[in-house]
Amino acid sequence: MNDKLYLDNYLLILKSTIEVYIHGTLESSNNDVRKVLNTGLDETLTHQKDTYNLMTKYGFYQIENIKSKTIEQTFNKINSGN
Repeated sequence: MNDKLYLDNYLLILKSTIEVYIHGTLESSNNDVRKVLNTGLDETLTHQKDTYNLMTKYGFYQIENIKSKTIEQTFNKINSGN
């Protein structure tokens, strides 16, 4: 398995784990359980950010600046209901 594929898969696992932690935290009625889930969420978010940064560093993600005009057009389209 090459590095890009490995990191892609790891990033998908992290995103899925984050969803589980978010739902668990939201649904938890016990404060101790909520704290544990929230800690897991924070740690997993850190891993996700670090993994994304690593992928960006090695060119696996291409970052492109969006022009202000494109943002404005998208915003206008959303607001117009189209």
